[in-house]
Amino acid sequence: MKKYNFYAGPSILSPFAIGETAKAVENFAGTGLSILEISHRSKEFQAVIDEANALIKELLEVPEGYEVLFLGGGASLQFYMLPLNLLKNKASYIDTGTWAHNAIGQAKLVGNVEVVASSADKNYTYIPKDYKVAADSDYFHYTSNNTIYGTETLKTPEVGVPLCCDMSSDFMSHPVDVSKFDCIYAGAQKNVGPAGVTIVIVKKDILTKEGLPTMLDYQTHVKKGSMFNTPPCLPIFTCLQTLKWYKELGGLKVMEQRAIEKAAMLYDEIDRNRLFKGTVAVEDRSRMNVCFVMNDEYAELNDQFFEFAKGKGMVGIKGHRSVGGFRASLYNAMPKEGVEALVACMKEFEKTV
Repeated sequence: MKKYNFYAGPSILSPFAIGETAKAVENFAGTGLSILEISHRSKEFQAVIDEANALIKELLEVPEGYEVLFLGGGASLQFYMLPLNLLKNKASYIDTGTWAHNAIGQAKLVGNVEVVASSADKNYTYIPKDYKVAADSDYFHYTSNNTIYGTETLKTPEVGVPLCCDMSSDFMSHPVDVSKFDCIYAGAQKNVGPAGVTIVIVKKDILTKEGLPTMLDYQTHVKKGSMFNTPPCLPIFTCLQTLKWYKELGGLKVMEQRAIEKAAMLYDEIDRNRLFKGTVAVEDRSRMNVCFVMNDEYAELNDQFFEFAKGKGMVGIKGHRSVGGFRASLYNAMPKEGVEALVACMKEFEKTV
């Protein structure tokens, strides 16, 4: 039976990325050694990190003056590392979900943080629209896609201060004007690679703080080209394969069109099917993480549908415990065929009720 991976992360990877990584585990770049054991100081691995860096800059059209870093610790480390490097007087944040909330908590350990808006009042089912950011903020931080709750900010905020964003779960799913940001970071394990590496794109001229802990100082990693310490070699290699795949497909405009089509297909079925309903404001629906529940009158069928879908090869569609119901993650590597299979499953289950 064909299985479709809808897990929110670590999540689906392309067959190309998996296949090339499997080959490298056996024999990396003709060295006769595994990517798992190769020295990160070798010319063969240096070529990997150089090409991955160049492809990120090419695909996102990163302008001069920015550095791409490959770091460990996940986006959760960036919750602290970013304010440690950038917060001097005050930072502004918007609270749109669990990860945004966690980022706020970590920034408060560093300095003064103003939460300009929050959607916690409605369990993060919408993105606040009318808020003001103080002009004296060192930066404004937001989370572009909320994996748990299924909301997404697709329009870059215009706030008049330096802009920073956690793009972990929609990174590389659509074009981004990097010039509008001072710092972008993303855990790779959604759209780019396996868990273990975090990609940071930072504007170099904002890095002026001194006396920071060595490993938490962006300048350390800029100066050493992400090679200050041993980087996560295997995840970076897999990221490179994914980036090659994106380029071969036609780049981020193609990825965006694919994302729009897949999300529309599933949301259309949720809205049509009498058994289901969406959980967030329609205008804020995520293209990456589609959250839905049983309609109230069919709530008792929740577990029955989960088992039915599982039996049809739908893997990882159980909703996060904060929301319940179901969540289908439609990251870049999810083929249209997978969404069609889930929609067919929903239609088939409807006929049984």
